[in-house]
Amino acid sequence: MKPPPGDAGSPAAGRLPRSVHAGYALGSLATGAFGTVPGLLLLPYLTDTLGVAAGVAALLVLLPKAWDVLVNPVAGRISDRTRSPWGARRPYLLVAGLTLAVLFAAIFAAPFDGGPAAAAYVAFAFLATATAFAFFQVPYVAMPAELTDDYTERTRLMTWRIAVLALAILVSGAVAPLVVTAGGDGVPGHRWMGLFVAVLIALGAVGAFLGTRSAPTGAVGGSEPTLRAQLAVAGANRPFRALLICFVVQSAGVATILAGVNYFAGQILRDEESGPTLLFVCFVGPALLVMPIWTRVGARLGKRAALVTAALILAVGALALVAAPVLPPVAVYLLVAVIGVGYAGQQVFALAMLPDCIAYDTARTGRRQAGVFTGLWTAGETFGLALGPGIYGLVLQLSGYVSSDTGTAAAQSDLARLGVLLGFTVLPALLVGPPVLLLRRYTLTPALLAAAGHHDRPADQGVVVGTTATDHHEKGTTPP
Repeated sequence: MKPPPGDAGSPAAGRLPRSVHAGYALGSLATGAFGTVPGLLLLPYLTDTLGVAAGVAALLVLLPKAWDVLVNPVAGRISDRTRSPWGARRPYLLVAGLTLAVLFAAIFAAPFDGGPAAAAYVAFAFLATATAFAFFQVPYVAMPAELTDDYTERTRLMTWRIAVLALAILVSGAVAPLVVTAGGDGVPGHRWMGLFVAVLIALGAVGAFLGTRSAPTGAVGGSEPTLRAQLAVAGANRPFRALLICFVVQSAGVATILAGVNYFAGQILRDEESGPTLLFVCFVGPALLVMPIWTRVGARLGKRAALVTAALILAVGALALVAAPVLPPVAVYLLVAVIGVGYAGQQVFALAMLPDCIAYDTARTGRRQAGVFTGLWTAGETFGLALGPGIYGLVLQLSGYVSSDTGTAAAQSDLARLGVLLGFTVLPALLVGPPVLLLRRYTLTPALLAAAGHHDRPADQGVVVGTTATDHHEKGTTPP
């Protein structure tokens, strides 16, 4: 059957309207808020408001998001096969995005006072929310590979998205703890916070849906007939495998930092009120300032080398932060800002390398299957972001952290405070630094993309951002 006109076209070769740049970027309000706030507040909510033991809380945070490892590839496959007058992806931005907003508020609704019933409710609500997020995020991340084939337009689109993403992470992560405090802490404060974040998610979903209504939907088709076959195609893409594994492990490291912000502020800095917000602003704020610098670094070094550099900055900064108990607060916040600089680069270059992997597969196979790759990517990222709080909660449990159902943290032993410190510093350093060794197997360059494209079709080089002159002159290399 012939697909509707909105699905039939190929990606546009010309410039996209500025409204499309801004509209697409608004979707990052939803992805930034959901990717940040649960990792920042859900574990402390369970341990210090609902009185759930740290080890149990770690599982409750980990398992629902680990479910996305299974759901995200399915969401990618379904959106690949969707045909509608709105295109393959846009219906999911609206329906899944609004569902995500409602379910997020439900996580913190707390219909039970505490105990096993409250813990089970949070786990079920978080599972449902993670499922809705999969059906929003996967189509959203797949869209740039289909909106345009133009190099400059892809760069502009990604720049707008990263800028809004950084702003969304900053606003949601910095304001959410303040909303909890303003709402009276404990269960009432978290209910208000859930509503605040739900509004952000809804604005992002509706904004992305409406903002991309004038964009070309691109060609979505030619996918393998079964999910198993699609996963086999993705698994055969060696650069994608290397990048994905590295990013998942690093995401777990970043998530341990987010999960530890409240604990570190209260137990190490002894500042439960303003400490979490200051730490978060110092962590995320640099992303808004150093993005142009990282762009120039990528243009000079190449994306892979720039990603390695950013990851090492993040890891070294986290390791240095182990001295926080003897440092003045200003030095601690400056070190957190250094970590934030590395975090900004790590995010930008990993996201810029993903479309290269998709383009390589398209050039090599002649099939556009962005949903499969972004489904696996977002599943891995979601799992990493869930694994971080899970690991951090396990560290708290092993170090003897005492939970509380009063809305404020209980007094902790020296061993528990040491667990808080090491989980916030040494653990993320080990999760972010060593995985860069995996990138030795990431060998994609414009020359290799072009060589792959000679088999059937021109290589989609519009996704190649921040390449070096050496990359353009690299010849005679066998594609991976």
